[in-house]
This record gives sequence, structure tokens and C-alpha cells, in this order.
Amino acid sequence: MAEIIDTGSEPERAIERACAVLAEGEPVAIPTETVYGLAADATNPEAIGRIYEMKGRPRFNPLISHVSDMAMAEAHVTFDPLSRQLAEAFWPGPLTLILPQRPESTVHALASAGLDTLGIRMPDGFSRRVIGRFGRPLAAPSANTSGKISPTSAAHVEADLGAKLKLILDAGAAEIGLESTIVKVEGDAVRLLRPGGLDAAAIEELLNRPVIRLEAAGATIEAPGMLASHYAPGAAVRLDAVDVAAGEALIRFGGRPIAGEELATIVLDLSPDGNLREAAANLFDYMKRADASGARTIAFGPMPSDGLGEAILDRLQRAAAPRE
Repeated sequence: MAEIIDTGSEPERAIERACAVLAEGEPVAIPTETVYGLAADATNPEAIGRIYEMKGRPRFNPLISHVSDMAMAEAHVTFDPLSRQLAEAFWPGPLTLILPQRPESTVHALASAGLDTLGIRMPDGFSRRVIGRFGRPLAAPSANTSGKISPTSAAHVEADLGAKLKLILDAGAAEIGLESTIVKVEGDAVRLLRPGGLDAAAIEELLNRPVIRLEAAGATIEAPGMLASHYAPGAAVRLDAVDVAAGEALIRFGGRPIAGEELATIVLDLSPDGNLREAAANLFDYMKRADASGARTIAFGPMPSDGLGEAILDRLQRAAAPRE
């Protein structure tokens, strides 16, 4: 089983141990403000390969490279003016930019799935300190089996991948609880490839232009999180439920009761007060709890689509998509 180090009580040992394991070409589970990541040296193809193997992730699905500062980012990608404006406003934070990879970049093509672009992000919190000490970008998808519910705590990681990992860094529950928002600038247009922890409205306000949404999920894989079926629990998922059948689990929002909920195996409310930020932080943890209740179906009550509700609904629609 994996060694688990509390970053609050032993920060220096956590950083030193993480850097040592990363230098061996082994992945480390690290905490970020979005979700826990399965991090490995983005310049080492064997290390990147171990990420794909541990997750069972398709190798055509690119990984995000995480950096500690702008200097590290600029060594690997070329910024256009709009992307630089976004980075300066929202980094460190839950925003990933898809940018042209520099010819001299040492990030391996396996991390970018052979594309000529690179998804890049500067995370907030303890993981940024690890990257800064390690001195190279870390490729880091979510630390879970591919397609399953993303982890928002060290316990989630341990339950899923603990037998495969050498090290998990534990910084408590993830603050945001949703993966990063992914955008790509093309000329004067800004495309939203994946809604996430940064509200797209904040991007529109900063740039004074609309963000273009994808017409169909998963059409062309340009970034992580674009597969049609993703973030799925073991149970089936049913959305916009107005009633609950016996033996189903129920996840609702805003304190609104659902007809028949007394028959549910478990009833969870993402935010009784209707706070979307609280709902986002609870989403993956509550999905795991509902899945563990033994229900064959998880019914989700109606969710708003504004603000972070857009990202929450994106995850739910992918969780409910037909599975191969």
C-alpha cells in the first residue's frame, strides 16, 4: 500500500519524499485545489506511461502539464496576448490553457498525445511547491481509475489506487472539488473545451467577449475530460429526477425534496442552501458515497445551469452517458 504523508504536519518531508519518488520515474498522488492528481515527470516517457497504465487511460487522451511559475510555462508553450491575459488574471488557479508547444520544450509527446499543443496549468496550494522544488512540469490527470469518479481526498485515492502507488500526499479535502476549466484561444475567439472550477462568466468579463461552447461533447479530443462517458460511478446515473424509486440513491440540490425519497438507499444534498460552490466541492465525494450505498441507480435532482452549475452538469451528463 501507498505511504501517506500529511502535508500540514510534515510539509518538508512530503516535498522531499515526493521529489525522490518522482525522480525515480514513479507517479505520486498530489493534492491540488481542484481534485487530487496522479503526477509524474512530464519530460519522462516511462513515467508518463506509468500514469496511463495505473489509470487504464486511453493514450489518445492528453494530459495537463502543471507548472510552478510563468518562467516554467514559457519554457514549454507560446502565449498569445489573450492567453497571457488569462494566465495573469487566473493563475495560480483552476484554469488550463491549450497553447502551442515550443519546439525546444522537453515535455514528452506522450503527455500531449502527439498533439502540437500542450494543456498547461499553474495549480494553487501545496502541489505548486512540489513542482517548484522538482524543477520540471508534472503531468497530472486526476488520481483515479480512468472514467470513474474523480478523487477529492487522499482517502479516495487510497481506496482506488493505493495498491499501485508508492506515495500519496494528504492535504485534506480539495477546496474546489471540480477539475480545471479548459480553454483554447484561436485568433480572437475563446473556446471552452471543458467547464470547470473557474466560471466561464469570469473569463467573459475579463476579456469582454463571449466564450464559445462546444456544440457536442467529445467530438474531437483536444484536451482532457472531453470523452463522452467520464466521471462515472459503478451505478447507473439518472438526471433531472422528479421522483425516486425504491433502492435508488438520491443526490439533490438546494434543499428541495424529491417525491419518494423516503425509499432511497441514501439521500444527499449537494448544498441545502443552494450554494453552487459548496455543491461543486461536494459533488464527487457524494457520488462516491451514493455509489457505496449499494444502489444500482443514482438519481440526481434538477440542477441550475448558471455559474458553476454549468461545470457540474457537464460532469453529470458524462457520468450518465452510455458506457462501452
